[in-house]
Amino acid sequence: MEIDKVLFGRIKDLARRAFENSYVTHTDFLSLSEIYDVKSACAANGLVTGENQIDGVDYCIYGGTSEPERAVMCFLPSYLDEENFLQAEAVQSDVISCILIEPVNKRFADELTHRDFLGALMNLGIERNRIGDIRTDQTKAFVFVMNDVADLICNELFRVKHTTVRCKKVKATECDIVPEYQEIEGTVSSERLDAVLALVYKLSRSKAHDLVETESVFVDGKTAYSAGYDLKPGARVSVRGYGKFVYDGVQKETRKGRLSIKLKKY
Repeated sequence: MEIDKVLFGRIKDLARRAFENSYVTHTDFLSLSEIYDVKSACAANGLVTGENQIDGVDYCIYGGTSEPERAVMCFLPSYLDEENFLQAEAVQSDVISCILIEPVNKRFADELTHRDFLGALMNLGIERNRIGDIRTDQTKAFVFVMNDVADLICNELFRVKHTTVRCKKVKATECDIVPEYQEIEGTVSSERLDAVLALVYKLSRSKAHDLVETESVFVDGKTAYSAGYDLKPGARVSVRGYGKFVYDGVQKETRKGRLSIKLKKY
């Protein structure tokens, strides 16, 4: 399993420090593919010692919001479980802050995209791994960032594109922008990637296969190289030029032996 050796070493060090010093340690924001690689590398090296446990230390994946695209791995001391950690973080954010960025005057505001907000943040000198999900309705945005850069953003960010903005820290629960999705149910012959793609986007199996062959399909942030890959419940699939969906899994088997599946298409 190929993984950045520096990142892998840091994961082991974070787990060790959480265990020895009895406090929460955490990574910077990681993409879904990086989290997948970390878990796979830890498994390959015998470091997975239990469910959501690395080298004997419990961890949780936390992005500040539900179903994040970018998240941190938080390693927990023995006295703290995931539920209590998340409850404490909701009251006082020690790891991730949520910042509301909104125009000072909506009448003269540009239509602002995810890219506009991200670019404005990075122009402050903030590295990408310090920035998590950006939820925007093309006017305002809720941005999840590492706690230690939150004050910099609030004090220094005044413009996004051509729009004058104001920033303030808010509770993550105040984020009222959620990705819209359509629930889709249908039957397929198997959970193969190409079969599910064909159902979701109303394609022929051959066209779905071609999308995989041209490396246009990503599962949990990683390029899918096989159309015959069986999707697992919870898998996040994005297709270049088509969109993304979350696979919820098989609901039942029909009398004719086909599988009735369910998913959320964004």
